[in-house]
Amino acid sequence: MHVLAVMAQQQPAQPEGETSGGVLGVFEWLGTHFIGLFNESGEQFVGLITGILPTLIVLLTFMYALTTFIGEQRVTRAVQWSARWWITRYTVMPIIAVLMLTNPMCYSFGRFLPERHKPAFYDSAVSFVHPVTTFFPYANAGELFVWLGIANGVTQLGESTVPLALRYFLVGILVIFIRGIVTEKITAFMIKRTGRTEVFADFDREFEAAKAGGR
Repeated sequence: MHVLAVMAQQQPAQPEGETSGGVLGVFEWLGTHFIGLFNESGEQFVGLITGILPTLIVLLTFMYALTTFIGEQRVTRAVQWSARWWITRYTVMPIIAVLMLTNPMCYSFGRFLPERHKPAFYDSAVSFVHPVTTFFPYANAGELFVWLGIANGVTQLGESTVPLALRYFLVGILVIFIRGIVTEKITAFMIKRTGRTEVFADFDREFEAAKAGGR
């Protein structure tokens, strides 16, 4: 037994962080990296709890309280008002929709538009769900990583992300306006080209009748 103890002491120790060779080493590597994945995920989760999650909850609570204070009917009237003109239809309307209902419920505001304008409104609204996360991350929390990825370089330099966020937000409004106008023109062209002018004229009459009946 004394001889075995001496031999064990003379055996070189395995460097820390290295795994055994062969099949056992493969399983050791898999086990280390498997649990390491969840350790990293846990650290990210803790970072979210102490970072962005409280902001999301407070912002969401504030917007719900604001909607309740203003009143659902006033919000609905504001959306209906913005749907009248093409300038506000693809700027004010999608912004209100995304801020008030968040993604993906914001698209339901398309019910205030005739059928021929719904594709363009959807195009505007869906294009705004990323720029809106700069100042209102609750509106599309599931895709917040897009903005965080864009701002990561600025954050690593120790600079404020507000100037970048403001430019991203304003450019987003310009882009949704352009996309809305272009999609509306394309929709009108396709209606004529496919010979569905009368079909959409019927849709327009039904929409006007329903709107008049709801007043």
